[in-house]
Amino acid sequence: MESQVRGGTRWKRFAVVMVPSVAATAVIGVALAQGALAASFSVSGQEFKVRAGKLVGYDMNQYGAIDTGKSLEGKDEAHPVSVSAFDHATITDMCQSVVTPIPFLNKSVTLKLTAGDKGTDVVADQIYIDVAQLDSTQAVFEGINIGVPAGTTSGKTPKPKAGEKANPFGFAQQADKATLTDVKQTAWATTAGTFKLSGLHMGLTWGSGDGIECY
Repeated sequence: MESQVRGGTRWKRFAVVMVPSVAATAVIGVALAQGALAASFSVSGQEFKVRAGKLVGYDMNQYGAIDTGKSLEGKDEAHPVSVSAFDHATITDMCQSVVTPIPFLNKSVTLKLTAGDKGTDVVADQIYIDVAQLDSTQAVFEGINIGVPAGTTSGKTPKPKAGEKANPFGFAQQADKATLTDVKQTAWATTAGTFKLSGLHMGLTWGSGDGIECY
């Protein structure tokens, strides 16, 4: 499934969130403090949750950035994120959920998407994930290099995506391979060159919280 769509989730535009996120590596807050901020990227006013049993990503590149967008109340907001990019990644047992409030009904609706949970992994190429928070029971990095100038990493790792320009003197890190287990994250946006979703299922449910969202 080809995908370059970003953000924009609204009650009348649920199709936008069909582009799933992928669990990424740990947030590097020091990158923001040291000015490794890329140019603003426009996102919707909603975060979404992603859970994965296991992520294996190759040629990782990670740097700080700022996403901008409108809140659900229409106010301008800026969201500091850690952009994690992989040239290629496989994901086992992936779940993505997003909650959309319906003000005139005083209710909310949760859209949940699952894939890669029936024996065949989700596969993604040239993927970027704008992470707000991440937890993992175990993270293993191979061939890691911490403190690389942003935008100058080597290998096949994707460089900053369209609309971004990383500070060449800012903080970044790269790794040949990253393996994360039992991942839970919130994110603002994801892009990818290609997503291959095996065993895809999507459903809408009134309400939110445990038992409805991914976690």
